[in-house]
Amino acid sequence: MKRILVVGSLNMDIVIETPCMPKAGETIAGKSIAQIPGGKGANQAFAAGKLGGNIAMMGAVGNDEKGEKLLESLKGVGVDISRIEVMNDIPTGQAFITVDDQGENAIIIIAGANGKVTKELIDSNLALIKQSDIIIMQLEIPLEIVGYVKKIVEEDGKIVILDPAPAIKDIPENILKGIDYIKPNETELQILTGMEVKNRKDITEAAKILIKKGVKNVIVTMGGDGCLYINKDIEEFFPAYPVKAIDTTAAGDCFTAAFALALSQNKNWKEAIEFGQKASSIAVTRKGAQTSIPTREEVDEMKGGKM
Repeated sequence: MKRILVVGSLNMDIVIETPCMPKAGETIAGKSIAQIPGGKGANQAFAAGKLGGNIAMMGAVGNDEKGEKLLESLKGVGVDISRIEVMNDIPTGQAFITVDDQGENAIIIIAGANGKVTKELIDSNLALIKQSDIIIMQLEIPLEIVGYVKKIVEEDGKIVILDPAPAIKDIPENILKGIDYIKPNETELQILTGMEVKNRKDITEAAKILIKKGVKNVIVTMGGDGCLYINKDIEEFFPAYPVKAIDTTAAGDCFTAAFALALSQNKNWKEAIEFGQKASSIAVTRKGAQTSIPTREEVDEMKGGKM
């Protein structure tokens, strides 16, 4: 099995359940509040670990109770946490997540230690980077670090997966060029390309903008509508599994991790997408981020059989 390395964010999620999203200027009564380990990078590392991957993570947390709980959570599913820096002068990152009765969410992120991930941390772990086969990154750490890591690995034939969230308008082309897989949702695709996305034709045209900028493969996740895979030669649609969504908070992270895990086991892109679809369809039926991630056995037992 190939080794997966996540370079990314760790947040403590403060999750508020509410009947509906408040409008501007509106005050509404929430239903519950909970503190759950999260952060896109940590969610992806956790999911890959729980699904049975050979996984390590690089990032940063504060020297506080939230950071300690995040590290414990990752360690509990077999993630190598030895390269996660504990910082004394800044708190652990946090995400404030509102989830409505339809399972849709809105998220505000406070970067904390995630914003202080440095080139020095990357340089001190070059051996781990070189030993890894698949690199997953997001945009919850400084953009210059994403570009720096990509530059380090681009000559080594490693698979680089970018989850472009939170999406950034006019992301530098030197970061996009050569990315093996980018996985935006529809909103992120619209921000990345500046193109309004209303239907599948729009999605295809917007994805081709990223292809022209040097991305090799684009996977656009569309929630309950499935996902669309596009490269310069192929366009293929994958329908979603019919499930009742309760909370979509970590669906994308679960998909990314499961997709990477399948690639690490020498599956092709189509098999990897199908595995990602299965895993994420289970995740949306459960509350929370890391608490929603299924086991490998649960994914294998879904209709369609083992990967």
